[in-house]
Amino acid sequence: MNWLAIFAKPGYRALLALFSGFLLTFSYAPFNQGWLAPVLVAVWLLLLVRSQTPRQALAVGFSFGFGWFSAGISWVFVSIDQFGGMPLVFSLLIMVILWAYLALFPMLASYLWFKTRHWYSGFSLFALPAIWLLAEFLRGWLFTGFPWLSLGYSQTSQTLGQLAPHIGETGLTLVVLLCALGFTYALLRKHIGWLLLPLSMYALGVLAPYLNPMQTTGESANVALVQGNIELEVKWNPNQQWPNLRKYMDMSRPYYGDYDLIVWPESAVTAIEDRAGSSLNQINQAALYNDTAVISGIIDLKVDRQNPQGNYFNSIVVMGEQEHPEGYYYGNKNRYEKHQLLPIGEFVPFESILRPLAPLFNLPMSSFARGNYVQPNLNANGYQIAANICYEVAFPRQIAAAVTDDTQLLLTVSNDSWFGDSHGPHQHLEIARMRAMELGRPMLRSTNSGVTALIDEQGRLIKQADSFQATVATGRVALVEGTTWYRVLGQWPAWIASVLLLLAALRWRRVTAKHVNQ
Repeated sequence: MNWLAIFAKPGYRALLALFSGFLLTFSYAPFNQGWLAPVLVAVWLLLLVRSQTPRQALAVGFSFGFGWFSAGISWVFVSIDQFGGMPLVFSLLIMVILWAYLALFPMLASYLWFKTRHWYSGFSLFALPAIWLLAEFLRGWLFTGFPWLSLGYSQTSQTLGQLAPHIGETGLTLVVLLCALGFTYALLRKHIGWLLLPLSMYALGVLAPYLNPMQTTGESANVALVQGNIELEVKWNPNQQWPNLRKYMDMSRPYYGDYDLIVWPESAVTAIEDRAGSSLNQINQAALYNDTAVISGIIDLKVDRQNPQGNYFNSIVVMGEQEHPEGYYYGNKNRYEKHQLLPIGEFVPFESILRPLAPLFNLPMSSFARGNYVQPNLNANGYQIAANICYEVAFPRQIAAAVTDDTQLLLTVSNDSWFGDSHGPHQHLEIARMRAMELGRPMLRSTNSGVTALIDEQGRLIKQADSFQATVATGRVALVEGTTWYRVLGQWPAWIASVLLLLAALRWRRVTAKHVNQ
């Protein structure tokens, strides 16, 4: 019996697709089995090409996506279950709805390919990368977007990941698809020559570091990342605002003077900024005296005549050494305000309806306004820093837009305590590493409970703090100069290459038809 015949049985295809999607989780952090990604995508392709009807193609795509996201972002359940204030059955229902929504995008890619496959030659699968990238673009854009677990991230710690400075994560997604196509056609055509496609991709990954234009300047920044590990119940307790702030001040004090930058995580200061002026001024003066800059997440409330109720902003401020000789003062423009807000966590759509339903829709600090899409770099102790907060690091175009020729460091602050000791924070770190690789700049990642880390411009971990410990991660970060090809060209090479593959499939059909007619 031909073992490929199992892929032709409608009763098995959806189940196999579901299982393949489930296993795809192991290609990402913390498991880092990146070799699985092209293999499992090839399994999905083999299932897809055996589909006989649009409904079968829809089932294969949806099942693959449901398995992929149900395992891959299962960590979201930790937050909903512990802080949502709902019965277990409703928490599970919300997760199923989320997984089903995200599964719509691989389902869309499957359906579009199936409906258009007759436009192409016998190599119609080469049209799929363009369709896949379109579906992934929609996933990262609709309803503010959720671009988590894109295929390219699976290669962050792998040889193929070394292509990131040249083609970015989107380009790596295309590379994973090309490797999968090579495996798929090797089986379908029963010709080992198709394996040259993944082998050539691997060879490019080996050669990529030798083509990287980045080089160190000989200068460095001495950095201390403070991880307070404050429990969420304590963090957002109004009676604990000042003890929490005092903890960060006490943990930072030994590092004044010897360190250029001291970084606190997202909303480390839970008091509203204009009400914390006395403490912030105290920190500012201590940092100035010791030639140090302290960077912290904080909540700001802006009130004006047009909006007497005010708008809250999830912000980052700089205290101590900076361009202004007096350092920090309230209203200083040397700050960052979060643009990409997390649905439910930082804004609630249809809030008049949803907020009364359950605590999940009325979490602390879940009504923020957006900062600008592109904002000036922070100036901290003479260093130019492109900042972002939490979930924003998953949006590559926004992060790239903030980087200028003068940018020396990337910074992301976060509070992943909502997701406990799950694989979510490790995936978040993996995404931050990818941004460092794409843009060729070191990344500072400061979190409340983990994973706090110093990352070099090649995505390598300089120092990683133990999670769920009150600790300080310190290290010297080498500064670099030069510009990656990805920063210059962005995602265009990946899109152009995928469209060319689609056009080649169309062209091959016409050439084949012409020879047949002759």
